Amino acid sequence: MAKKEKEAIVSKNVTGKPVDEKPRETTVEFLASLAEVLVTGLFIITFVLQAFEIPSSSMEDTLLIGDHVFVNREQFARPTRWMGPLLPYHDIRRGDIVVFLSPEEPGLFVVKRIVGVPGDRIHVRDGALYRNGEKLVEPYVQHKIANYDPYRDNFPAVPPSEMYGVTSQDWQNTLHSYVPGEDVVVPPNSYFGMGDNRDVSKDSRYWGFIPRKNVIGRPMFVYWSFITPADQYQMRSAGDRLGFLAHIVIHFFDETRWSRTLRIVR
Repeated sequence: MAKKEKEAIVSKNVTGKPVDEKPRETTVEFLASLAEVLVTGLFIITFVLQAFEIPSSSMEDTLLIGDHVFVNREQFARPTRWMGPLLPYHDIRRGDIVVFLSPEEPGLFVVKRIVGVPGDRIHVRDGALYRNGEKLVEPYVQHKIANYDPYRDNFPAVPPSEMYGVTSQDWQNTLHSYVPGEDVVVPPNSYFGMGDNRDVSKDSRYWGFIPRKNVIGRPMFVYWSFITPADQYQMRSAGDRLGFLAHIVIHFFDETRWSRTLRIVR
């Protein structure tokens, strides 16, 4: 009798009325919920976000070698009727940091800051950037090398050549056609990109404009940052990769830059 009374108490609320017990989730329902989560995550990773690792110092100190970032692939994409209301599309603007496929080396992903959009007139004098006749104030720009480079620091006044590190033959042959005066004029459906670490950056000065179709997206935030050698991206053998992976496992905690975790890229 006592057992029955206890069960009756458990199944009633404080008013004495019976309480409907929540039915337990079945295995099929659990698997269905798990599948929904996996499909949603797969959709986001496939169509919205993509992970990239920063391989070089050309964007220091905004982005460091070994920063791992999530890139929003949809922000600069053409709006669609069904995704338009959900994602913040906008055209590529001056100052945006973008990831794109290199116009010079097929298959290579590059990250730079957009300093010129179609119609802009660009030139560099004594290392300072001018756009449409106005000298820009760029607090994010670094100058870490004291040497003077006539081509790099006075673009496009000095003709491009391999002597100055311009390996793109196409750019050597066509640059003059975009320079009606002392400025290079950005053509339609193209952008002029430069690295924040201005003196070491191989950018539009060396290989030309960024085609609109090459743009992948915008880096959103750093999700992990690990101290990485400057030449690590050139180590492509299986032995080198396995060796660095072992290094990461051993030094994960002491060489992770924890202060950069979830840092917004801007």
